[in-house]
Amino acid sequence: MEKKTAKKATKKKATKKKVAKDSIETSQPVVNIGLVGHVDHGKTTLTEKLTGKWTDTHSEEQKKGITIRLGYANTIIYQCSDKSYTISKTCDGKASKPIQKISFVDAPGHESLMATMLSGAAIMDGAILLIAGDEVCPQPQTKEHLMALEVLGIKNLIVIQNKIDLLTKEEAKKNYESIKEFLKNSPYKNAPIIPISAKYGINIEYVLKAIVEEIPIPKRELKENPLMFVARSFDINKPGTKIAKLTGGIIGGAIKQGTLKINDEIEILPGYPEEVNGKRVRIPITTKIVGIKTDRTDLDEATPGGSIAIQTTLDPAIVKSDQLSGNVVGIKGKLPEIRDKLKLKTKLFKTIIGNDNEDISVEPLKMNEMMMINVYSAASVGIITTMKKDIIEMTLKIPVCAAQGARVSLSRRMGSRFRLIGYGIIE
Repeated sequence: MEKKTAKKATKKKATKKKVAKDSIETSQPVVNIGLVGHVDHGKTTLTEKLTGKWTDTHSEEQKKGITIRLGYANTIIYQCSDKSYTISKTCDGKASKPIQKISFVDAPGHESLMATMLSGAAIMDGAILLIAGDEVCPQPQTKEHLMALEVLGIKNLIVIQNKIDLLTKEEAKKNYESIKEFLKNSPYKNAPIIPISAKYGINIEYVLKAIVEEIPIPKRELKENPLMFVARSFDINKPGTKIAKLTGGIIGGAIKQGTLKINDEIEILPGYPEEVNGKRVRIPITTKIVGIKTDRTDLDEATPGGSIAIQTTLDPAIVKSDQLSGNVVGIKGKLPEIRDKLKLKTKLFKTIIGNDNEDISVEPLKMNEMMMINVYSAASVGIITTMKKDIIEMTLKIPVCAAQGARVSLSRRMGSRFRLIGYGIIE
């Protein structure tokens, strides 16, 4: 009788373990981590080592060898019996224990794609900053991306010293010290710096360990009205698909607060871009959620955490080529207001970020000046119409959906590029 009871208890314990394992492997990722840094410093290569997925899938990305659009990939971090970390289900032939499911956002590093990086940063809970060990630190977009993370309020950072396979021991030490010097006057002065070779998979286990220990899962507001930031939108139907078999449009991004479920009626604001009477406007959209996925995992509902894709009943033509990126999704009547004007309390940097010359001071804002702004996952251009001390008002070319108190990055046109010069808070 005692043996039967013991067997039953062991079986029950094993079942609990299986449920816990399955719940991680088949659930939504709990945290969104961005990979940022200067162009060609190894972000996409590291993403592949962490997830097994190459995120540069767009034809132009493959042709040019750089990230152009935001890339997404999920991974599960497992722990081995010796407490080391891996993305493999087994360690030395034995089953490893699933610890955490993560979403990665691979952001472009090219200076002309800063707006895309800023849009991606809106859905990040933490970030990994890559710095190539074989180049002088910091490079222009290394500086700009670090400042962007600070502007957008991202507190948790892991710094990667990549390409150590190209360095001698002395060179690696010298480069490490230059990274420490670069970080010392920033909020990230105590961030861990991990030397790796993404190309050869060296020290990847220490990156996984740092993710678990340095980027905690934020407190989530599940009972608030749902708010999702759209970073991608696309059509998954293959050319030639018959009308009866067409699948509705997909919107991808991350939920900031609340919960979205299958069969929810949702509103997308500011909406779809159209031309009315010669003027470019946005038409608000309502639709229904018919499916939710994270990577290849089907979900019944989605909460704040990793990246998700929502299948809707929308005409696929509306969503193709990221036409709905920058929108906000939620329950009708419960979303922030649509704004074609912004009133901001501003704070400018002392010097230009992302420029080779650090001695160029940031000049005060000017009346009628054109600025690029990013709020949530949206990008727009605004013209300053009113100024009073550190308070400005601007009229936007493309309206945005944003709440009072939201942070807005400000970028000024310098030559052929927009450079990040400060931020503002919506009044």
